[in-house]
Amino acid sequence: MKSIPSALTLKPSPPVETSVDRALHLQLSKSSMGLSPISLGLAFADWALHLAVSPSRQARLGRLGMSLSWEAWVHTLQTQTSVDGHDTPVQENDHRFNDEAWKSWPFKALKEGFKASDSWRRESARVDGVAKHHQHVVDFFSRQWLDALSPSNWPLTNPEVLKKSQASMGQSLLQGQKNYLRDLKEDYKARSVISPGSLKPLTFEVGKDVAVTPGKVVFRNHLVELVQYLPTTDKVLPEPLLIVPSCIMKYYILDLSPANSMVRYLVGQGYTVFMISWRNPDARDRDLGMQDYLQMGVMEAMAAVRSLTGAPRIHAMGYCLGGTFLSIVAAALGLKENAARWGYLPELATVTLLASLTDFSEPGELGVFIDEDQIQTLRETMARTGYISGRQMGGAFQFLNSRDLIWARQTHRYLLGEDDVGNDMMSWNTDVTRLTERMHSEYLSSLYLNNALASGHYRLGGTGVSLIDIKAPMLVVGTVRDHVSPWRSVYKIHLFTDTHTMFILAAGGHNAGIVSEPGHPRRSYQRGSVEPGHGWTDPDEWAVNAPSFEGSWWEAMDVWLKERSGAPVAPAPLNPACVLGDAPGNYIQIRYAD
Repeated sequence: MKSIPSALTLKPSPPVETSVDRALHLQLSKSSMGLSPISLGLAFADWALHLAVSPSRQARLGRLGMSLSWEAWVHTLQTQTSVDGHDTPVQENDHRFNDEAWKSWPFKALKEGFKASDSWRRESARVDGVAKHHQHVVDFFSRQWLDALSPSNWPLTNPEVLKKSQASMGQSLLQGQKNYLRDLKEDYKARSVISPGSLKPLTFEVGKDVAVTPGKVVFRNHLVELVQYLPTTDKVLPEPLLIVPSCIMKYYILDLSPANSMVRYLVGQGYTVFMISWRNPDARDRDLGMQDYLQMGVMEAMAAVRSLTGAPRIHAMGYCLGGTFLSIVAAALGLKENAARWGYLPELATVTLLASLTDFSEPGELGVFIDEDQIQTLRETMARTGYISGRQMGGAFQFLNSRDLIWARQTHRYLLGEDDVGNDMMSWNTDVTRLTERMHSEYLSSLYLNNALASGHYRLGGTGVSLIDIKAPMLVVGTVRDHVSPWRSVYKIHLFTDTHTMFILAAGGHNAGIVSEPGHPRRSYQRGSVEPGHGWTDPDEWAVNAPSFEGSWWEAMDVWLKERSGAPVAPAPLNPACVLGDAPGNYIQIRYAD
């Protein structure tokens, strides 16, 4: 098996003047939650200046404020439940106010006033002439600030808190205070801990409660381990299935507890499954870049699968950033000119992308964190450590859905005195990973800022890459409530490829929509496919017309993959000489306090 060289380079030390600048910028960013205060200031200045010279807009916002206030007062005085055109009671669409007590005075007045303020805030963020990115920043952060002031977040204005406090004679508030002090203590310990062995154990232990599908580590380099899962069926499909997870997360999101494991499901359907496990980097890995992740990671793993199985064709699946990586490799392999250069790699029988962006022009909420100044602030932060910490990335993802992940959690823990109801996905979510300085900087600059992949400007190993060169049939999955990879942006793969493509829109979010095991209630999805030479259908139009199905989309994926597979064969025995250890491997066990 051919080894692909690393692109590591030594990084020179910055001059003293640059170090002084970085130190000042670091202190400034601490005042704005690690973000660039200059970027935030420019966004709000752009908005405020344009609003200041728009008296008609000011007048309209004033009239809107009066109108919304009057509507809120009218709704407060209503004693009957609102109904729709079919006389069906209108359900509250904000789960913070689901409790029946919010329908009674004075809490109904607080709720209606807050909802009116939120409507006014959304409209006030739209001012003609403001740059699109700045308008997005203003809308996002004004929403964060208003959400912090929601009456559901405060003990004297939340009827659920008052009711439970009265029923428990204050014990719920006391327990909430204990939870708060315990969390402060745990957070301090996590920030000050040095030895990884002293980290708080995960609620679901890796290799014992999660990531327990039997398998062996069959390949390892500095960046990845490759896990081959053991067959559980008498016959298997002749094409192995290689899964490329995101390096932003631990791979076992796809191998949670047995009931929630996609890997276990696939093995049970007769697939020979391989999984990439990315190494959790440290400061010594700072110069590992995107080319290393693509070549040392994805391509060396593909070569290992072919060497171990002898299969000339494989199915490949990528999740989140892993799907972006896979699309780059698939496009490079689609060029005939590369057949000789990378001829030792297997042919791609299919390409499956799960919640993966290939066009980054509309990245959704993540876009508020991405502009030249924000990325420069990140570069300066990473220059001190050689990586972006898991704590930083985890905080950013929490911020994207702060209503549920921050404020709702704090209300339940600190005001209602309830403990978190742990599950395997929540435990996985706390098992954070780092990204190397160079890779993270290149990823944000080339893809998010410059959209190099969709525009045909990205290069792999010196060769230009275009998504139109992907020849393999594609299965692309988006999820309805995805804050990380908005489904309409995922859907835009149709603009850049000309191959058979099945698109699935699954219920749920970025993680829960992908981990969609059969038998789980309230699962549903839509699907539709196009053939080479297809035209463009707007995503909203597609969503209106695509048929809906109850159940797990995994079953549709299984049918689609098998239609593009050969006749089942007896599983090949695993060569003991290739076994480096048991699944889930060593790299997945590496944890850091930050």
